[in-house]
Amino acid sequence: MPFLSRISLSQLPPSSYLQGIPSLSQGLQLRLQNNITFLVGENGSGKSTLLEGIAEQCGFSLRGGNRNHNMNTGHRFEGYESELAPYLQLGWTPKRISEGFFMRAESFFNFASYIDEMAMSDRRLLQAYGGRPLHQQSHGESFLALFNNQFEAGIYLLDEPEAALSPARILAFMATLNQLDRSGRAQFIIATHSPILICYPGATIYQFDDGGVHETTYEDTEHYYLTKSFLDNPAAYLRHLMEE
Repeated sequence: MPFLSRISLSQLPPSSYLQGIPSLSQGLQLRLQNNITFLVGENGSGKSTLLEGIAEQCGFSLRGGNRNHNMNTGHRFEGYESELAPYLQLGWTPKRISEGFFMRAESFFNFASYIDEMAMSDRRLLQAYGGRPLHQQSHGESFLALFNNQFEAGIYLLDEPEAALSPARILAFMATLNQLDRSGRAQFIIATHSPILICYPGATIYQFDDGGVHETTYEDTEHYYLTKSFLDNPAAYLRHLMEE
């Protein structure tokens, strides 16, 4: 059973930019019944905005990390850096937890710099990341070092983790997901564009679009049918895209 079982959003202020995001403007009532939940949709559809709001409600740094990585420095709305966070209601089973991690691919460089800088005064910190400075590893290596060494128990909020991973390493990441899922000690909410990642067996998939947020199946996602259609006949797609 997932730790975070409900995400609700009832009302937004009329002057907020969030009213311009169709998937969020009418509110949310999401039930999380599995340890693995994927958020899918076009860029700008609200996936990352929701993930950030959840992360701050959990007390995680929006620059990446857990409750011990104090890197939030931006403008604050009612005590939060995320404008959405004050309006979210989270339901926990059986009680709120504080363990976990928030990570987005685009800010991982800054997080790696923070960890490597802290490790200059205490090399033991690197044991949680494979024993080597993160900037001495490739982007994909450092991501997997984080997943394999730091993730154990708690709620993990990941924004496009596939951005740093090759297809083979996405499969390796899915193996790590499976180990943590089966342990019953970890829950993942992942915003992604990866057609490989979202085929994880038994996961819940929420689609973000102009009609709001609704549960969908793997085969009904654009990620699946567009990728499959392209791979079945790439010449047709390329011919259409490159016609003068």
